[in-house]
Amino acid sequence: MREEFRGNPIQVIGAREKNLKGISVTIPKKQITVFAGVSGSGKSALVFDTIAAESQRQLNETYSSFIRHRLPHYGQPDADTLNNLSVAVVINQKRIGGNARSTVGTITDIYSLLRLLYSRNGRPFVGSMDMFSFNNPQGMCPECKGLGSVQTINIDRLIDRQKSLNEGAIRFPTFRPGEYRWKRYVCTGLFDNDKKLKDYTDEEWDTLLYKSGFKPPHPTEGWPPTSKYEGIIPRMERSFLSKESRDVKLYKEAIDYVVTQGKCPLCRGARLNAKVLECKINGQSIADCTHMQVSDLIGFVRTIREPSARTVVDAIVHRLEHLISVGLGYLSLNRETSTLSGGESQRIKMVRQLGSSLTELTYIFDEPSIGLHPHDVSRINRLLRQLRDKGNTVLIVEHDPDVIQIADHIIEMGPRAGTEGGKVVYEGDLQGLVRAGTLTGQFLNRRPALKKEPRQPTGWLSIKHASLHNLKDVSADIPKGVMTAVTGVAGSGKSTLIRQVLPQYYPEAIFIDQGAIQASNRSNMATFIGIFDFIRSLFARENRADASLFSFNSKGACPECKGSGMMNIDLAFMDTITSICDACQGRRFKEEVLGFTLRGSTISEVLEMTVDEAVEFFREPEIRPALLRLQDVGIGELHAFADGVIELRAATYFK
Repeated sequence: MREEFRGNPIQVIGAREKNLKGISVTIPKKQITVFAGVSGSGKSALVFDTIAAESQRQLNETYSSFIRHRLPHYGQPDADTLNNLSVAVVINQKRIGGNARSTVGTITDIYSLLRLLYSRNGRPFVGSMDMFSFNNPQGMCPECKGLGSVQTINIDRLIDRQKSLNEGAIRFPTFRPGEYRWKRYVCTGLFDNDKKLKDYTDEEWDTLLYKSGFKPPHPTEGWPPTSKYEGIIPRMERSFLSKESRDVKLYKEAIDYVVTQGKCPLCRGARLNAKVLECKINGQSIADCTHMQVSDLIGFVRTIREPSARTVVDAIVHRLEHLISVGLGYLSLNRETSTLSGGESQRIKMVRQLGSSLTELTYIFDEPSIGLHPHDVSRINRLLRQLRDKGNTVLIVEHDPDVIQIADHIIEMGPRAGTEGGKVVYEGDLQGLVRAGTLTGQFLNRRPALKKEPRQPTGWLSIKHASLHNLKDVSADIPKGVMTAVTGVAGSGKSTLIRQVLPQYYPEAIFIDQGAIQASNRSNMATFIGIFDFIRSLFARENRADASLFSFNSKGACPECKGSGMMNIDLAFMDTITSICDACQGRRFKEEVLGFTLRGSTISEVLEMTVDEAVEFFREPEIRPALLRLQDVGIGELHAFADGVIELRAATYFK
């Protein structure tokens, strides 16, 4: 057992954020503390919304107002006192994202070290390290501009050659008969608009698709007199492929259907121009290095033995070892960060912290084991211990027993979720938790049993000879009518097979993932699943009033806060102050609306109900089944009509 306390422990006194019941906890520094408990018990409210938020808020206050205005704003958490906080580094499951120019190599800075290595030791010499950047015009491939891939239009999907222009042969929204882009072809006088495109001559076909830059000699009515002709393909490329415009976002689904992404024919995905690719070390170009798996690249880098390269080589090897240590040895440096999963993103962030020489920080992790094979969890545990042993405090919100077991200190929240949670039900070590009889203690003592009578398949989803990313000619038959688990260590190809290959074979498949729901700050669970209109109708019918009165986005909204229930005061360079609306007291509606009731409750009181409470309140067949399904997925404790981000496991259940 490590020392119980090292230095002054973190003290949280009277925390009331979200569902916390004025709790107080003492957290030892320079140890690993795991926060356990069922979902909704208050773990995140304590760790992220209280401890992390206050640490980051106070750190931001050390900067000038000019800098603070450009940093994320953190409100002061609802707690009496927080003492002995250290600087918090939050490492969550949020995907790194980024555009096509952000790769594993750039985000970890390993590619910068490779550029330095090749600029000094590569032969023939081609220039400084900037020349090896695919974001630099001097180094990038002139064809794909450093992206490694190019977009091409699939003519067979865009054009229906069995139809004429008047029949809608161009299958794209703005080229349909009657649309303004359609008129740019039927009004040219160049084509027989009733002639099937399959009967076009080579000259007519070439003109329709590719020729540009001339005025039609005999245009018909509707042709702009000063305009020049532009073929369908260059028009599509100019309007939808060469820029990010409103039209691109508006017609994204249609664009995705007719546009394919392929490897650049000039650089073959290397991103760099031919001159740069001629520069090599031990027979390998810098692009060859980025295409290797990390586990293979480290072996190659170790073969570079020039004395002048030793410092850079050691730095590259050190960072590659970190990637391998967290189970990311299967990645390549040219992998785009936008394709990384939440778990991969979190481990990339962890790797970046391993190279830091800072100590006495507080590292906060959000379920670092999620999505990981047990084989990989042991690697994460090793990394967490390394961060602790450097002199840091590690706080982990976690459910996995393998991670809970490495804790020096455990705090369990509960006893249950939502309004039944928000209390500390256990503090101590692992042995005490096992004996405590709490929900987590019971779970640790339980031994799961295998299913004895599995269901029989009703058919099969067949995938044949799939080769994508690290999949190597994979064929699989997935049974229908049963639950199938696709398992394997991180990087074995699970996500590629199911999330990328399966939709190519079965586009009707519905995917429920951990991506954030796109919704406004006025969206709530009831509006998202489509039951709030029924609720407003019930109030309108009961009170013989207009249904729009019972919408905080319409006639019934409080005139002061416009139905938000809150007032925001912008203090320029200082944090915005948010307070409850004085006019409606946070109830969001006009006073006259709050005089109407349904079964004794106002519309505002209904909005405050949890899912469990709403199930007891509503019996209507248009509403109750949806609420029961919310209970089924384990979020009965959430407010059924609460604002903001909706927990995905509930929301996607109803898509």
